[in-house]
Amino acid sequence: MSVEIKISLNDGLYIKEPQDSKLGRNIIKYSILLIDEFGFETFNFKKLAKEINSTEASVYRYFENKHLLLLFLVNWYWEWVRYLIMINTMNVSDPQVKLKIIIQSFVSAPKDNPGVSYVNESKLHNIVISEGGKAYHTKDVDEENSKGLFGSYKSLANAVSKVISEVNPKFKYPFALATNLFEMSNNHIYFAKHLPKLTDISIKDDNFIEVENMLHFFTKKLLV
Repeated sequence: MSVEIKISLNDGLYIKEPQDSKLGRNIIKYSILLIDEFGFETFNFKKLAKEINSTEASVYRYFENKHLLLLFLVNWYWEWVRYLIMINTMNVSDPQVKLKIIIQSFVSAPKDNPGVSYVNESKLHNIVISEGGKAYHTKDVDEENSKGLFGSYKSLANAVSKVISEVNPKFKYPFALATNLFEMSNNHIYFAKHLPKLTDISIKDDNFIEVENMLHFFTKKLLV
């Protein structure tokens, strides 16, 4: 018997919790597929409603606009990574081992997980890389931040920074390193797939071991 995982997010991201109903889960599932295939700019609720055999009005009952839907998806991914880190480091006390597991979690997070049937983590990862910046590189970022809409990313960065500080209490920039490790894990996978001249790593058959090795290299140089 499988247990479905539910990721809890700031309720300011939605009007009605989409993970609690079949229609809501379909909105999540097919918005990921459509945004990944066509891009956020051409995505709209009319296309989504047609894909899920529903109405635009039904979609608007869950999300005020497509920007908040994108924010929901990006927050879901941030929280998913933090969940993986929490589970994978639960019984680990050595901070260096914890940091190694964190890096592995960053890199393995895009792999599909049967525990969440309505989220394709691989395609969501593509969205986080290619469209995620549009969620917070906006004129409304300060107002949205005041509402706690980026809390999942802050919680993720905080969890990782604590482990970095455990590894080296004298390191001055634990939050900066935490966010940079996460962003590097995403960006260099993307670069290797699409812009190989911007990275030194290569990816074959979705094997991300070189990304892991690169992140381990930087952490070792910075924290020793």
